[in-house]
Amino acid sequence: MKPGKTGISRIIDATGYSMKGLRATWVSEAAFRQEVLLAVVLLPLSFWLATTPVQWVILVAPLMLMLIVELLNSAVEAVVDRISDAHHELSGRAKDMGSAAVLLSLILLASSWGAIAWERFHGFA
Repeated sequence: MKPGKTGISRIIDATGYSMKGLRATWVSEAAFRQEVLLAVVLLPLSFWLATTPVQWVILVAPLMLMLIVELLNSAVEAVVDRISDAHHELSGRAKDMGSAAVLLSLILLASSWGAIAWERFHGFA
């Protein structure tokens, strides 16, 4: 086991590191800012669109997942760029994979919102 803080002091430090990561991503990644704006718009709409608690979770979970995936994609890009700014096939592949993960999270988001909206306004009958 690696030495370090434990208990509440570790949680406080970890929270600080997380806030630092959110701040860095906000400052350096336009895509993250756009996705946060999308979440800020859609989150209040989710309370109106959902008619059950389960529907609300189906709307909000992909919103959070989208932000999580964008954070991870930004981390991959930062590590790849840190290693070298020279073009390398593996570096390009890693960045493309991160981008694909973001795309899939956006497709999940659109699908869940579309399904709940369809159910609310048209039903499945």
